[in-house]
Amino acid sequence: MAVHNDLGKLGEVLAATFLRREGYAILERNWRFQKAEIDIIAQKEEDTIVFVEVKTRNSAFFGDPQSFVTPSKVKLLVKAANEYLISNQLEAEARFDIIAVLKNSKEERMEHFKNAFYHF
Repeated sequence: MAVHNDLGKLGEVLAATFLRREGYAILERNWRFQKAEIDIIAQKEEDTIVFVEVKTRNSAFFGDPQSFVTPSKVKLLVKAANEYLISNQLEAEARFDIIAVLKNSKEERMEHFKNAFYHF
């Protein structure tokens, strides 16, 4: 596996650990629908399902990790989240969060952006 894939997987593990510490239940990891993959599907409040995109970088030289969530990625995530809710017959609100992880030998930072984008 490529080094960037290892870094991405590490970021997802760190993000899931963070969410559990914050009181979220992890419902799914790496859930796929067609061309989309939702990194983490979590729940804290009974009426809200949280779809989390994890972006991990080893440097902010080219921009913060969260800035790499493109409009086309958002479109895929919304489509996949809709399918998840329908296929699981869930009558819950959807919220889309981003967890940005910056991890290298000198620093480890994580930021949780709740309601990072809207699906309207």
